[in-house]
Amino acid sequence: MTEQMLVQTKNLTKRFGRVLALNDVSIEIPKGIVVGLVGPNGSGKSTFLKLLAGLVRPDSGTVLINGQKVGLKTKAQVSYQPEIDQFYDWMSVGDALDYTAGLVPDWNWEKAQELLGFLNLDQGARVKHLSKGMRARLKLAVSMSREADLYLLDEPLSGIDPPSRVRIIKSLIGGYESGRHTIILSTHEVAETEGIFERVVFLEKGRVRIDESAESIRAAHGRSIQGLFEEVYE
Repeated sequence: MTEQMLVQTKNLTKRFGRVLALNDVSIEIPKGIVVGLVGPNGSGKSTFLKLLAGLVRPDSGTVLINGQKVGLKTKAQVSYQPEIDQFYDWMSVGDALDYTAGLVPDWNWEKAQELLGFLNLDQGARVKHLSKGMRARLKLAVSMSREADLYLLDEPLSGIDPPSRVRIIKSLIGGYESGRHTIILSTHEVAETEGIFERVVFLEKGRVRIDESAESIRAAHGRSIQGLFEEVYE
């Protein structure tokens, strides 16, 4: 039986002016796994996620989600968490959840309440008073409270304090249902996240450098994913 692919890109290319952000990227990702999308800043990670989310259009190549071209139908299947904050300072944590729940059809309030509790988020706290780490927790709670097929998390640990990093990683492990949801997590914070990756895609200057299972990377290269990351991008 052929494995069902959730994400399929073929010869995907994207430019921003003279900058070639992605260059002929072809990737297939099945349902139900956690993928680490790793590489230094400027390697094309954010652009790749935005293309999957339908926020930008490719210059050439194709993107399919569940066999469909990216559009309104696929956007309803994808939960995208940007690296930048998407909430207004005047909002409370509860306002941020209410706002998002009104925009998407697959919001799960039970899941949202569980995540708020686990991430130690107070619904009455104002966004403008939250630390960077607490803002990161809020973004994750909002993203993972949807019942999406695909979760795209762009640098969720970037610049975050250690306690928040631990909470974020634990919440990802706790909320992930193997075989049902797919998570693509872009990061250059490899050491702390490699334990949850089932597959790792290394991007370099917009191209795929390595695309293998986490287990085969460790076996074939005889080192951790962090160790290989340091070697590839030294």
